[in-house]
Amino acid sequence: MFEFPQFSRQSVKNDVLSGLTVALALVPEAVAFAFVAGVDPMVGLYAAFIVGLVTAVIGGRPGMISGATGAMAVVMVSLVAEHGIQYLFAAVMLAGVLQILAGIFKLGKFIRMVPHPVMIGFVNGLAIVIFLAQLGQFKVPDASGALQWMQGTQLYIMLGLVALTMAIIHFLPKLTTAVPSSLVAIITVTALVHGLGLDSRTVVDFVRTMSGDTSATLAGSLPTFALPEVGFNMETLQIILPYSLILAAVGLIESLLTLTVIDEMTGTRGQGNRECVGQGLANITCSVFGAMGGCAMIGQSMININSGGRGRLSGITGAVGLLLFILFGSALIEMIPLAALVGVMFMVVIGTFEWASFKMARKVPKHDFFAIILVTCVTVAADLALAVIVGVIYSALVFAWDHAKHIYASSHTDAQGSKVYVVNGPLFFGSASHFLELFDAQNDPSDVIIDFAGSRVADHSAIEAIDTIAERYASQGKKLHIRHLSPECRSLLKKAGNLVEVNMMEDPTYKVATDTLG
Repeated sequence: MFEFPQFSRQSVKNDVLSGLTVALALVPEAVAFAFVAGVDPMVGLYAAFIVGLVTAVIGGRPGMISGATGAMAVVMVSLVAEHGIQYLFAAVMLAGVLQILAGIFKLGKFIRMVPHPVMIGFVNGLAIVIFLAQLGQFKVPDASGALQWMQGTQLYIMLGLVALTMAIIHFLPKLTTAVPSSLVAIITVTALVHGLGLDSRTVVDFVRTMSGDTSATLAGSLPTFALPEVGFNMETLQIILPYSLILAAVGLIESLLTLTVIDEMTGTRGQGNRECVGQGLANITCSVFGAMGGCAMIGQSMININSGGRGRLSGITGAVGLLLFILFGSALIEMIPLAALVGVMFMVVIGTFEWASFKMARKVPKHDFFAIILVTCVTVAADLALAVIVGVIYSALVFAWDHAKHIYASSHTDAQGSKVYVVNGPLFFGSASHFLELFDAQNDPSDVIIDFAGSRVADHSAIEAIDTIAERYASQGKKLHIRHLSPECRSLLKKAGNLVEVNMMEDPTYKVATDTLG
């Protein structure tokens, strides 16, 4: 599980510098995602530290950054609102166990089956969900404590500060990349608000509104060990299981998709199953140290890779650097205006959304573009995990429908007077009915040969189709020969086994997808 790579001086330098950059950029995002989940910002910061450290040490993708994410935060918010934060910790613990089981049973490989249109819909839906979650920051409590939309000068100041934050993040990298532009934006807007005494809500204002405690602060300390304060019984399981399943699926999907992107960028290959185990252990650790849990972060991982971070040291440096900031700089976090965090998240939304997908409408097949729209809509309406599952099922059905039309057969009469059908194309559940229409048992001669050299018998539906053809020819009193059929296919033939002659000399070897052999 653990590895001890040899570090060069250059790789250590790159990993440490990129890790420090990530640590600085993690602070505003971790706090903002805590807002999305409806928990104390420190809960999000603890999660960024714990998940980042554990996955950096034992995860399956060196250089990938993990922490509190919007994808999981939007799932958590309803659980926290209905049952409280202790049930969130219990749900995160169970989600971690499920993720470890996914790694043990080697389910990580299936992420490579996700079609590209589904991945585009996934990131587009994630961007929209994060955007909608930020709109809640434009609400303030009235005299009765109920939240209402900002109005007048307060709204204009909020919009102006958000726009300023976004402008700094966008234009600063064109001048220098020595420091993270998001951090510069946070510092600049914070200094402007406090220097000019502008009427703008800060992080501590939000914390006090959420907690109802006018003296609440963000005084930082080391996270302490404590089991979730819930009853470990069936009632608790019924409450947290649906959320845990979604959290586990969302976390693994986003992590493995991010792993795939980094693989392509670096020309290397991460270990998906090991990443599942690493994410699971990280979330279990979060659950007993008062953190909200998390998964891989696409944006932060891109920052790390583009800054030169490639090894595990970059992730470790980022996590430890963040902890130091929590311990000695919590007072500074309280001063951050909400507008600055909203601006940072809006830029994350802009960077995450695949704007090129609008141009794909005329360049890609219609069913691929529909898959993008479908996954995006399901993501916004339901959750990310369900959206990806729906997208994969839709793409698989479209693939099956298209390939069902690709099977055909050419026929000729050989020197012995036998009619030879040469089948071409895949024979599977989608093409089985069309396969049956290729033959004319009633009018064919008494000796017929079906040659599968140009075909591939894929599943048990295909075997049943061959059985049916054999019965048709037998009912007509005619002899049927089958060539180039794999030994596994022959072993699965039930009805046709005694009715046909199989040419064993020329048969290929391949496996058939069927439950019969299971």
